[in-house]
Amino acid sequence: MNTKKYVTALSIAGSDPSGGAGIQADLKTFFALGVYGMSAVTALTAQNTCGVRSIFEVTPQFLAEQLDAVFEDISVGAVKVGMLHRSEIVEVVADRLHLYQAKNIVLDPVMTAKGGKSLLAVAAIQMLKKILIPLATVITPNIPEAEILSGRTIQSKKNIEEVAEELIHLGCKGVLLKGGHFQDANESSDYLIYQSDGRVYKRWFNSVRINTRQTHGTGCTLSSALAANLAKGLNLDAAVAAAKGFTTKAIRHGAFYRLGSGHGPASCPL
Repeated sequence: MNTKKYVTALSIAGSDPSGGAGIQADLKTFFALGVYGMSAVTALTAQNTCGVRSIFEVTPQFLAEQLDAVFEDISVGAVKVGMLHRSEIVEVVADRLHLYQAKNIVLDPVMTAKGGKSLLAVAAIQMLKKILIPLATVITPNIPEAEILSGRTIQSKKNIEEVAEELIHLGCKGVLLKGGHFQDANESSDYLIYQSDGRVYKRWFNSVRINTRQTHGTGCTLSSALAANLAKGLNLDAAVAAAKGFTTKAIRHGAFYRLGSGHGPASCPL
């Protein structure tokens, strides 16, 4: 009998007990896209569709042990990095990704939950910029996150292009700046800029905005779908297009469901 190999992806992120975001959303997305998912937990949260109540931090040493256990045994096709919370955790993740020469790294610089709870300490932001973003294949900030990383205000699509082009100078190969926070727009437009073979490529990805509150975990879904598609061998442009399509479909289907009394999840059977 011929032995088959799994296509694999690793989520390094926080846990969401309500299942809509974090490693739970990542693992569901990996599975939906035919990728074997693994996880290293950076923090436990007490949260639901209404917001984050509290955070219990995993120690840096235990996170390192989780990462060692995975990388020393299994070939990792892609890595999605989400909630890191504090500087020591950022340092461990950067150290292990460098040590194991991880590939196809998708960094979602999660800074606040949908309800407003801070998920990344201020002191960790500079560490993120200094040692982790340069390791990334692509970062996927939304507008508020991009404003924090760049120190600039974003009020137009032109600003999105300008800030994305600034952020790529932090050392990552690509930036996918998500424009979904333009609430008055009829479109949900994301801008990709990336470097490949000594050239710079730029592209807008547009979709019709879906009027729904069921958007919990959409950023996690997009970034993990992107990682899954990179693990499957798609180039960055094609991986973003496929991830954008998957996430849009998840939001459209999730709009017909209700879970909890706050922002329900976009992820549902597709």
